[in-house]
Amino acid sequence: QGSELAGWAMGRWTYEGIDLNHNFADLNTALWDAEDNDLVPHQFPNHYIPIPEYYTFANATVAPETRAVIDWMQRYPFVLSANLHGGELVVTYPFDMTRTYWKAQELTPTPDDGVFRWLATVYATSNLAMASEERRLCHYDDFIRYGNIINGANWHTVAGS
Repeated sequence: QGSELAGWAMGRWTYEGIDLNHNFADLNTALWDAEDNDLVPHQFPNHYIPIPEYYTFANATVAPETRAVIDWMQRYPFVLSANLHGGELVVTYPFDMTRTYWKAQELTPTPDDGVFRWLATVYATSNLAMASEERRLCHYDDFIRYGNIINGANWHTVAGS
């Protein structure tokens, strides 16, 4: 079922009622706190932030699907990933969570922003469906005006991504 038929959140919710798009641990805040205290990179390495201990507790609200992805990522470390955005033809790049806690949208670049923007642009301009200006919008956002790329947090904030 496409997003037009089922609603934009169809497929994101587990049988237990957990939204998979918002079910990962917030590692961004730990990194930003360490940066603010000048701990990065010597006392707080920014290339790997461990999953918080509370996230491993049996009573933590963590979907089995989320635990499986975490296990997979720990077994096979990778840098790039992909997300399906309910039919939107857009490439988002990090960070997906706003640095200002109460803001719903805010440009939140990484130190490697130029690299992520370049990768996003290469994909968006190489994907014929995305590059076509004659395609219809999936929802309400016209990402064509941004070159079909956007900083994730500048679109909408998602903790733990």
